[in-house]
Amino acid sequence: MRQIFILLLLGGSFQVLAQNAVERTKHFNVENGLAIQGYDPISYFTKNKSEKGDPKIFTRYAGITYYFASTGNKEMFLRNPMQYEPQYGGWCAFAMGDYGKKVEINPETFKIIEGKLYLFYNAYLTNTLNSWNKNEKTLKVQADKNWAILTKK
Repeated sequence: MRQIFILLLLGGSFQVLAQNAVERTKHFNVENGLAIQGYDPISYFTKNKSEKGDPKIFTRYAGITYYFASTGNKEMFLRNPMQYEPQYGGWCAFAMGDYGKKVEINPETFKIIEGKLYLFYNAYLTNTLNSWNKNEKTLKVQADKNWAILTKK
């Protein structure tokens, strides 16, 4: 009887995870299910730089695919995926804070804040990281609020 209960509990958990994965993919900045345009999320933390991932070294976490520059980076990610995923689903942090919109990013324009990865739009002479840095505290608070609203829809 106990085994049946555990199986039912696990089965329910898997269903919730699958539903959450579908919901997550609606909000993430992905192209063909790929996050950060194929950049390795770990390199931002370990090398303080953006680094293209290798399509042969990948994982899929809760509906989102990530590429990695090395198997070591992949293993690090798998130990704690939520620590390394970009904030606001990989959309521009400045745009999320300034006007609550999902705006594309340049994966080479980023900032690590309190152990979290924030990505920014940077094209056509507009680098939103510069604007973010001028008012980071207020923009971060507002971006958190805006993201919570957007992901409830």
